[in-house]
Amino acid sequence: MWGIIIALISGALMSIQGVFNTEVTKATSMWISNSWVQFTALLVCLAAWAFTDRGNLLGVFQIEHKYMLLGGVIGAFITFTVIKSMAQLGPAQAVLLIVVSQLIVAYGIELLGLFGVEKAAFEWKKLLGMALSIAGIILFKK
Repeated sequence: MWGIIIALISGALMSIQGVFNTEVTKATSMWISNSWVQFTALLVCLAAWAFTDRGNLLGVFQIEHKYMLLGGVIGAFITFTVIKSMAQLGPAQAVLLIVVSQLIVAYGIELLGLFGVEKAAFEWKKLLGMALSIAGIILFKK
């Protein structure tokens, strides 16, 4: 149950953040806004680390697959693409497309067992669910 609640909070926060970042970009520029987002995220994470586990900061470099360290780089491009899509499509339509894209890519990762994720069996009902999501976007757009 907590997983569902946390996922719902995550989605809500992503939508709110996208709107905030789009407005900051209007007053500054894309890369200044993106830098601010990443910088403030760093400060929050360092503060949370200081008050919680205080594990070894350099432990991230002990990861077996070094490409997994590119999450922050991907995060910068996520911020960029969210800002651009919200500015061009509006928050609701942008989030609909973002969520469906996340769903399709995540299911593909599970099906193929990519990046160390346990391989999942193909299920028609999941494919149907994605098709319904896409149909919902088309209906929402009209």
